[in-house]
Amino acid sequence: MASKQLPTSPGSDNDEKKRKRKLSNRESARRSRMRKQQHLDELMTQEKQMQEENKKLRDTIDGATQLYLNFASENNVLRAQLAELTDRLRSLNSVLHIASEVSGLAFDIPDIPDTLLEPWQLPCPIQPIPASADMFQF
Repeated sequence: MASKQLPTSPGSDNDEKKRKRKLSNRESARRSRMRKQQHLDELMTQEKQMQEENKKLRDTIDGATQLYLNFASENNVLRAQLAELTDRLRSLNSVLHIASEVSGLAFDIPDIPDTLLEPWQLPCPIQPIPASADMFQF
């Protein structure tokens, strides 16, 4: 029996399938590279936005820190002034005590509250804060 030769079309079909497969693979690889590039571009944009936001937050923190330092410094000055004025008032009260003893007149000399040691004791009476139920509704 003689062997039959196959027509050339099956071989060319095979070549055609390989060519189409290669073309399809190239197109798929191209799309994949485009997606990767697009993703990279999005990440770079996101990075830039985050860096800008980070800078704004740092600036805000720096501003708040500077305000804190200013207030702390002013608070220290006010505490020193309070201590100095309290000492003056004690001195004046002692002079009033001496004057009261020498003259025989009774002076009303109030006690000096130490607000630094007892900050919960306010020098003025506390006023109640009125509240209503509807103030907690949003």
